[in-house]
Amino acid sequence: MNPTFLQISDLEFSIGEASILNGISCQVPRGETVGIIGPNGSGKTTLFNCISGFNLPSRGRIIFDATDITAVSPHTRALHGLGRVFQNSGVFRELSVEENMLTALESRDSLIRKFFPARSHRAQRRQLAREFLSEINLDAKSSHKAGSLSGGQLRLLEIVRTLAFGAEVFLLDEPTAGVSPRMKEDVAGLIAKLQQRGKTILVIEHDINFIQKFCQRILVLDGGRVVMDGPPDTVRSDRRLQEIYFGNKTQSES
Repeated sequence: MNPTFLQISDLEFSIGEASILNGISCQVPRGETVGIIGPNGSGKTTLFNCISGFNLPSRGRIIFDATDITAVSPHTRALHGLGRVFQNSGVFRELSVEENMLTALESRDSLIRKFFPARSHRAQRRQLAREFLSEINLDAKSSHKAGSLSGGQLRLLEIVRTLAFGAEVFLLDEPTAGVSPRMKEDVAGLIAKLQQRGKTILVIEHDINFIQKFCQRILVLDGGRVVMDGPPDTVRSDRRLQEIYFGNKTQSES
């Protein structure tokens, strides 16, 4: 097994007297893909907010690549390779598809230096932007406004922008929400490409059939706690999963 790349220890988060996260702990090795499921209000998005720096936990630690990032700003985490793709698209809709890619590349000078050791020119950035767009079959739409894309295409663009920015860990928050079945396959294909590049991926998703295709593990959250953690087949066949989502049928009928 690869060494731990992301470690979450005893994470707690509260709003007033309401506890949202209640001692969450997990370890994610480099290159692993982990699905995160659970009913609404179980703490999934809050967990991502804490990992990416948008919420400061009231207790616990977050270690990323052997560095304690618990109190580090979201911007600094992103520069160190922690990428977040939100439920609501962060794509600049008034810019063209290509300009969206260029903003990611221009914001990540170290990535440009990696591909072009000499001083990078805009033409070289444009070439790299088009290479990224070709990976998601959007190179033919490079001059179109991003706002003209479908919901699924916007998700693909946002994920590949995160890749261009230099992310090593991807936090994908419901990447297939509102996406057509055909585009779901395209999203799954892009995730497979990230896996081939050795990226570490955490995916919040309600569709267990979708994440079962590519996740090595599934975490089940309930009440701000990790209540199950295991291979997809094991988690899916566990009767506790149905009880978490639908309650105890026997009790409800008595």
